[in-house]
Amino acid sequence: MTNEKPKDEPEIEFIPEREAEGEAPAPAAKKAEPEQRRRLDAADLTKAFKARLRKRDDEIRRLRQEVANLKDQYLRKLAEMENLRKRLEREKSEYFQYALAEFFLELVGIVDNFERALAAAEREGDGATFREGVELIHRLLVNFLHKNGVRPVETGSGPFDPVLHHAMATEESDEVQEPQVVEELQKGYFLKDRLLRPAMVKVRVPRKSG
Repeated sequence: MTNEKPKDEPEIEFIPEREAEGEAPAPAAKKAEPEQRRRLDAADLTKAFKARLRKRDDEIRRLRQEVANLKDQYLRKLAEMENLRKRLEREKSEYFQYALAEFFLELVGIVDNFERALAAAEREGDGATFREGVELIHRLLVNFLHKNGVRPVETGSGPFDPVLHHAMATEESDEVQEPQVVEELQKGYFLKDRLLRPAMVKVRVPRKSG
């Protein structure tokens, strides 16, 4: 008995099954997907970085413009302040030079009357006329001072006040217990509520014992 096959029996050939439709791709295709994602992520990062750079550049330009505007405003204000300072100094100088213009204007009017009185005395040789002219000038001066807030210190024969009086001479007396003004040698004056000059007076003081 032999193992030989019958000659008429057909040979069987193995044919592998084809991949079913919809199955997973080959391993090479699976490896390509992470690489593509990495490229997309890098592109997005680059785009975002450039956008941030543009935003930063815009902010820098805006801040530089603000600094330039503030500097310009500062320089303008500085120039205005300097001009104002110079103008105030000029006005101050002019004020001190011409503040007494009205005062001197009235004073020269009084000088005019003095000159008229002197001229009349020379022409007429009349002492009475000259006296009347001097009295007129005195009244003008007193009224002028009063109008400008100048008034005399009322001295009389009252107690000596070292604030208002300046003792030019003294005499001792048994009749007084404290210093008393006995004579006004020169008038004192107030300018409004401030003492312009004290009155020059002669004072009687208590006699010193012993």
